[in-house]
Amino acid sequence: MPTYDYQCKKCGHTWEAFQSIKAEPLKKCPECKKAGAQRMIGPGAAILFKGSGFYLTDYRSDSYKKAADADKKASEPAKSESKSSESKGSESKSSKSKAD
Repeated sequence: MPTYDYQCKKCGHTWEAFQSIKAEPLKKCPECKKAGAQRMIGPGAAILFKGSGFYLTDYRSDSYKKAADADKKASEPAKSESKSSESKGSESKSSKSKAD
């Protein structure tokens, strides 16, 4: 349930009320007891996902996902080249040790 900010037009008193979304806005001021309460427009609140199963990347746009896939594909050949050069280096070392 959200918290709403209210202000009385008659006396200027401000307060917060914890109400259901479906509840009607308050009309009566708790300070002066007159019907001059008005619900104020607030900044709102962010949606917070708590618990397991919610990740920041779950709701990415399609363009972001395509760019991320392209980055992964571009970096894959560099990884395979470095692995092949490492294996060549180890082969030459092993052949040298056999020759000794």
